[in-house]
Amino acid sequence: MWLFLVFITLVFGVLAGLYAWTVYQKLDEFQIGHPRVKELSEIIHGGAMAFLKKEYTWLAPFVGVVAILLVSALGLGAAFAFILGAACSATAGYIGMYVATNSNGRTTYAALAGMSEDKTSLEKSEDAPEGDALHSVAAGNALEVAFSGGSIVGMVVVGLGLIGLAIAYLFLNDVTALTAFGMGASSIALFARVGGGIYTKAADVGADLVGKVEAGIPEDDPRNPATIADNVGDNVGDIAGMGADLFESYVNSILAAMAIGAVYSFTKDGQALGLWGIGYPMFLSAWGVLASVIGCMMISQKAPFASTVRAFTKKLPGMAGVVQRIEDGDAAFALRTGTFVAGGLMIAGTFVLSILFFFANSFSVFLSVTSGVLAGILIGIVTEVYTSGDYRFVQGVAESSNTGAATIILSGLSLGMMSTGIPVLLICLSTLISYYLAGMFGVAVAAVGMLSITGISLSVDAYGPIADNAGGIAEMSELPEGVRKITDHLDAIGNTTAAMGKGLAIGSAALTALALFVAYSQAAKIDKIDIMNPYVIVGLLIGGMLPFIFCSLSIDAVSKAAGSMIEEVRRQFREIPGIMEGTGKPEYEKCVAISTHAALTQMIVPGVMAIAVPVLVGFLLGKEALGGLLGGSIVTGVMMALFMANSGGAWDNAKKYIEEGHFNGKGSPNHAAAVVGDTVGDPFKDTAGPALNILIKLMTVVALVLAPLF
Repeated sequence: MWLFLVFITLVFGVLAGLYAWTVYQKLDEFQIGHPRVKELSEIIHGGAMAFLKKEYTWLAPFVGVVAILLVSALGLGAAFAFILGAACSATAGYIGMYVATNSNGRTTYAALAGMSEDKTSLEKSEDAPEGDALHSVAAGNALEVAFSGGSIVGMVVVGLGLIGLAIAYLFLNDVTALTAFGMGASSIALFARVGGGIYTKAADVGADLVGKVEAGIPEDDPRNPATIADNVGDNVGDIAGMGADLFESYVNSILAAMAIGAVYSFTKDGQALGLWGIGYPMFLSAWGVLASVIGCMMISQKAPFASTVRAFTKKLPGMAGVVQRIEDGDAAFALRTGTFVAGGLMIAGTFVLSILFFFANSFSVFLSVTSGVLAGILIGIVTEVYTSGDYRFVQGVAESSNTGAATIILSGLSLGMMSTGIPVLLICLSTLISYYLAGMFGVAVAAVGMLSITGISLSVDAYGPIADNAGGIAEMSELPEGVRKITDHLDAIGNTTAAMGKGLAIGSAALTALALFVAYSQAAKIDKIDIMNPYVIVGLLIGGMLPFIFCSLSIDAVSKAAGSMIEEVRRQFREIPGIMEGTGKPEYEKCVAISTHAALTQMIVPGVMAIAVPVLVGFLLGKEALGGLLGGSIVTGVMMALFMANSGGAWDNAKKYIEEGHFNGKGSPNHAAAVVGDTVGDPFKDTAGPALNILIKLMTVVALVLAPLF
């Protein structure tokens, strides 16, 4: 039967890959007809790919050293799985970066070209109500291209995840050894997230503080020397880093469920589920690929069979208006609808799979998975409420700019802290429901349920940085204002969807880390963690401390690199003749070099710490102390990740809310205060925050892989 599991997993992994390839072929046919847009797109593409190659060159020796240590400690199988996991994670980031940097300029040109197809003139679209301009042919074209690029990223990640797991399982046929695959994926993801986050935020902070606040020039103005580094960084951090991040989240949730499912029994002294418990999370993930593909077809006309899916959906009761609204170019509605369709299909498929796998216990397992899916969706909705400019929370942060930068920072910090409440309660509720129904296996498959539609959730997430880059290219190309208006609208939606994606990733990280923790306890033969044991208390305190140290290192790296960037931009404004008049050419490459050097040198210590500390605690203080460390890191890591992601998202969209004309608009003291708030939030939401969920899972999976040694 295990060969059948491998076959099914491979088939659906290949299906995701074929979908991505088909959409890429259609996207590649759309050529950029504006020379400056094409030139800038190629510059950003070249810079992003050059950085990624250099980053992987730095990481290759690390992977080699760890693999050698694993061979000596656990054998060749663990080393093979580790290398394969690292390779798949790196490949996901590389392909995602390649596609995204070939989609940004196309999105810009799609908006520009689409304007000529609109019935109204450019002047009228600028003066018309916002909805008329933003639901036009141009907006629809730009959304189509940006989401097509994002969907390729999403499907490549889940496709490589399933293919990698299938290959590792085929050669090893051992779930315990297979966990090293997750360790490899998490290792690369952590370095990619931290390195990419340092790169992009160093450039972003420097460009904003000197360009917007000091020089008073627009965002992405070609006169700003940091603007190329900023646009390259959007891809390095938000595409390559995010792709590797979601890849490791996806595979580790499956691995945790497989590890627990292999030995779990529904009765106290009953027979272990064995292959049934191993196969169920694999089949869930395979079905999630199909659900995600159908959800993407609802959003994108470039998707294969999209017209057929939409035509069928129109015939369903009450759905004709929904499809029409998507086709009219309502971006936020389209993205949300596609996600909900995928989620609904996932729940329906879970019901059938649960009956096929577990018969008498099917309803308990089904409800466990459903609790994870619903918790993930609800966390996303709550995150949107706290981070979108459409709601009072972000509007309140924007209003606090009336009294300066200090109050907007305090308001954002307060919002971020408060925003942890509902998501944590949802995680607790899902944990209790799934545990009551199906024990720790229920908790593990709830995490799989949360991430089962990663294909579409990452597609929606990845579209945001593409739209952001498209706006930067429009500004640097000096295109008509209407183009930037459309890309800014798509970017604002992308900020919200990215915040929702981060919330989902953090929620799933909590459940996955808990499941991995249980798997570690089983492997290390620990019956209970006694908090009266001083070694356990020490472990708890060290584990609780680590997320703070990790965030400190990451934010300090951004601060130092941004300081160097600010000095360089100021120097160029001061020393290069005619730069502000547009006659002098900025030295973009020097700013790119600052971000590159900072990212590569500063990512090492946080990344190594995540692996070294669990190993040291396990060997020096024992397996119970290591269990305490994992528990402490999960508690503080989840809280810090939610707080930082939501604070950063709120500051970002508060700035955009002001830029839309509220509270005195661009160029006002309110705007300057909001820019300061946004620059504080940048390393929160794009460097330290999203890397924390990788940190807690990486430490747990390291403990699981090395448990036999403790």
